[in-house]
Amino acid sequence: MDAMDDAAPPTQFAEPPTPPSERGAWLIAFALAALGVLGLTAALTGAIGGSPATPAPPVVISRVATPAPAPAGSQATEPAGSRGDGHVASATIVQARSAEQQALDARRFTSATHTNISRGWVEGFYPIYATAQSTFGVNWLLIASIHAQETAFSTAASTYHGLNFAHCCAGPMQFNVTNGPVTTWDLVADSYRYGRRPASYDHKTARHPSVYDDYDAVMAAAHLLSADGASEALDNSAWWSAYDYYGHDETGVLYADQVLARAIGWSQHGFCVNCGVNAELVQAVYAAYGAPVLAALEEAERAEALARERAKHARRHRAGRHAHSAPRPARHAPSPVASPS
Repeated sequence: MDAMDDAAPPTQFAEPPTPPSERGAWLIAFALAALGVLGLTAALTGAIGGSPATPAPPVVISRVATPAPAPAGSQATEPAGSRGDGHVASATIVQARSAEQQALDARRFTSATHTNISRGWVEGFYPIYATAQSTFGVNWLLIASIHAQETAFSTAASTYHGLNFAHCCAGPMQFNVTNGPVTTWDLVADSYRYGRRPASYDHKTARHPSVYDDYDAVMAAAHLLSADGASEALDNSAWWSAYDYYGHDETGVLYADQVLARAIGWSQHGFCVNCGVNAELVQAVYAAYGAPVLAALEEAERAEALARERAKHARRHRAGRHAHSAPRPARHAPSPVASPS
């Protein structure tokens, strides 16, 4: 008994340990699977092991129908009011173009409209166009069309330095920097403050505002178009804002016709860098918006010419009447002839 009492008590087994949870393993498996899917997607889209995905342009707001011709005998009517935000005066702001620039632009606008510009170059402007549209409520297609009209998407030789061929305008959007006393550029130069500048883009200047900085210039153009009545619609207001942007003359009519036609064409068929301007669409825009304005310009020129002719005739008439009514010099009696002595 004593031997048995001195023996060690039987071993007491503890509760069996809880088996490790399989949740962590499943989470790891799911995470690895998700990474695999992401890697495959990146490879298929070109982010890994291939060319990067092509940046997409901003979303086109709506497909715009080709405008119908204006009724016969309709008068040119500028849209009432504007969308100025208070920073820029609400009155129509018109760019000032010299007669020399108008003549040179007229030849430039009627020349070949097709270009050959790298799509990758224009893709750099997409975030700038999108910011300008969201900030000022102006259709980005109208902004891009003016960019194309002015400097062929900043590919013109003097875009980023000096002045243009007429020695008045500068930068990607060709703002007048010589008129004044407050230049057109000075009116809207600080428009960049209203939006968020993209983290990176080509030709970013060290100081702002700069007429040569792509973001500063495009934002200023959108602000100016907005102040002159442009909105997201590509309609009569868009035409007039483009007309104001260039200037009120015959070349300005052609300019606005081409700008709006290009924007409408993009809305119908998609943004296209090198597609040029469809001549039939330009004619449709002219018949709807440009023709009444051009007729008014021609009528104003005729009236001005008639007024000048009448003023000239009146000056001649006054000069002739003054000549007839002027007092004649007094006649002096002849000196007496001395009698012979």
